[in-house]
Amino acid sequence: MGGGSSKNLDNSTHGGEDREDHGGGGGGQLYVSLKMENHKLNGDLIPHIFGSAPLVGSWDSSKALWMQRESTSMWELSFVVPPNHEQLDFKFLLKPKDSTIPCIVEEGKDRILIGGKLQGDPRPALFRLNDGELFECRVFIKADRVSPFDLAASWRAYQENLRPSTVRGIPDISINAAPETGVESGTSTSLELDLEHYVVPSPAGFANSGLVYAANLAETPRLRSLASNPDSNSSASHSTGSTVMTNDRIAAIEEVEIVNPDPVKVHSDPGIIESKLVGPISTLQKQESHKSLLVDRGVGSPRLVKLGSTSTFTTDVKLDSESKNVIPAAAGAVAAAAVADQMLGPKEDRHLAIVLVGLPARGKTFTAAKLTRYLRWLGHDTKHFNVGKYRRLKLGINQSADFFRGDNPEGLEARNEVAALALEDMISWMHEGGQVGIFDATNSTRQRRNMLMKIAEGRCKIIFLETLCNDERIIERNIRLKVQQSPDYAEATDFEAGCRDFRNRLANYEKVYEPVEEGSYIKMIDMVSGHGGQIQVNNISGYLPGRIVFFLVNTHLTPRPILLTRHGESSHNVRGRIGGDSVLSDAGELYAKKLANFVDKRLKSERAASIWTSTLQRSILTASHIVGFPKIQWRALDEINSGVCDGMTYEEIKKNMPEEYEARKKDKLRYRYPRGESYLDVIQRLEPVIIELERQRAPVVVIAHQAVLRALYAYFADRPLKEIPHIEVPLHTIIEIQVGVTGVQEKRYKLMD
Repeated sequence: MGGGSSKNLDNSTHGGEDREDHGGGGGGQLYVSLKMENHKLNGDLIPHIFGSAPLVGSWDSSKALWMQRESTSMWELSFVVPPNHEQLDFKFLLKPKDSTIPCIVEEGKDRILIGGKLQGDPRPALFRLNDGELFECRVFIKADRVSPFDLAASWRAYQENLRPSTVRGIPDISINAAPETGVESGTSTSLELDLEHYVVPSPAGFANSGLVYAANLAETPRLRSLASNPDSNSSASHSTGSTVMTNDRIAAIEEVEIVNPDPVKVHSDPGIIESKLVGPISTLQKQESHKSLLVDRGVGSPRLVKLGSTSTFTTDVKLDSESKNVIPAAAGAVAAAAVADQMLGPKEDRHLAIVLVGLPARGKTFTAAKLTRYLRWLGHDTKHFNVGKYRRLKLGINQSADFFRGDNPEGLEARNEVAALALEDMISWMHEGGQVGIFDATNSTRQRRNMLMKIAEGRCKIIFLETLCNDERIIERNIRLKVQQSPDYAEATDFEAGCRDFRNRLANYEKVYEPVEEGSYIKMIDMVSGHGGQIQVNNISGYLPGRIVFFLVNTHLTPRPILLTRHGESSHNVRGRIGGDSVLSDAGELYAKKLANFVDKRLKSERAASIWTSTLQRSILTASHIVGFPKIQWRALDEINSGVCDGMTYEEIKKNMPEEYEARKKDKLRYRYPRGESYLDVIQRLEPVIIELERQRAPVVVIAHQAVLRALYAYFADRPLKEIPHIEVPLHTIIEIQVGVTGVQEKRYKLMD
């Protein structure tokens, strides 16, 4: 439950050495699960737990708590430990069905659990039966730290699931309750044993990035030619639109021509990628004079509104054409912060360059891709520039480890050249309207970083993002993934030889590596696993850099599925009405039962999974048949607020409010219902949900609504903002998003037509 750390303790592993990893005792409570297993254990002897508070409060065996049968050989009991009782002193016992026969208490000393950590060596439970035979059972103890955030978010669910304990009235959360009697279990709600039977094709447009090398998804170099031309005229003009390269920059990237396309024109040259701005300047903005006030109406790019007095505010608000281009397509806090930064910050701060630093196989490219996806989803025009991609396009893919030696002057010069080339490319894109560039390379020496800062001086703000990892297992895994996926080894016939070459490349970088100590920087130290680690920041200020730090704190690579599904069909769906808080139709109720069956099969072994719903009853009712998992209600997951149109059909809106109907039809992303919300508003209120989904290490089932799920799906699928209102999220379909070290993959299950 929640995103805390967990430990599995049995008779083969202790598992509690690093309990302080994540959260420690940071004010949360412990969720404890006790299990006992023996295939010979029959129904005549029922496993029980007894011990000190808060379990029973007495060592009286008659007050022991019984364990529920989870399978033919496994018995289980779970509970939440109050914060003032984090030391548990207990034992297992077997209680015969015949009350006249005495209980059998396990042999040995008491078991003591302090703060979720088992004291002493793990051991099986040994029982001496009446005939003297020694009966042994395997024991599993799991403790999860439940954060205060999780408790607050699930308070309503906690209240609804509160049940008086059968022992001394101690309250308990019934997250493992048995199915209610009378629940339909016939063929109409049962599912095939093999869930693959329900898999349907995913719609076109989802990039299963788990199947693609992440660097290949980075920005395509916008160059006429990547081949050096020694006969080219070195005195040719290097002016590129508004960007003029100095002699230093010319020397760094000579023999390669940078093309800065006109943002108004569309080039037919296949080697040039058109710059697409998120939230272009409207016709109204172009026609209005500069004596106007920027007003954020929450429906997209701020609009210019004519003032009653042409002299008012003209000395206070002056945004040039360049600054207008870098205002994100967003609402609320993001738009307000962007406007403030434009008016108050230095000109170069209007463009932000996140420059990755770190040794190979430390997760830089994965981090860059993930950060790019997050910032795009928030509405910031962001692109990922991978220097390795530039190197491969210019120099080929056949460089051995010797090419990356620090004492190889030719290799060093070639690598610096493509790095400068990529940075110039990124800055040119920024000056066309781009907002955030992610510069992905090792940048492992102070000399390289100083070169980058010199090129960027006065043109963009640089923040270094350094990734450090000391876990040899993670490094080895990343090395093998790199050799499997990287185009550098696409022609290698011997996988192990490729691994050796990459380790040699890594050793060459290690010899010259210099940690970041200059400028503004963020250091991520052992953060990749999601279990503890550190994050250090230096000279970081501003809204967007702060959001980036907050996002990075909560990300990790732990593989887990996230299941997205709409509520079952509601009575409003049947009538074609929007909004409201209607109940489920008969078909919706049937789907709720099928969904419960699906979740039970799909997440049977994932006892730490959780169910998230909105606060609307059609979402809550859809989750009502799911048992065995905590249910958390989020107001942020409520459907888009349709304001005065709530409860109407689209035909009624078209007839009675034709102007609103046409405005929505013209721009569904930015359109805001009168006294309601726009899709951009929904994205802003969903940011805490995204952060929590990133933080979770266990599966999550999200049962919500069409607009909300479109926005969540767009984040994982890295879909452009303009596509969000048109993403297909059908009823009675489950979208499984697999998140892990290799990227994001999708699978869809259709349980009903």
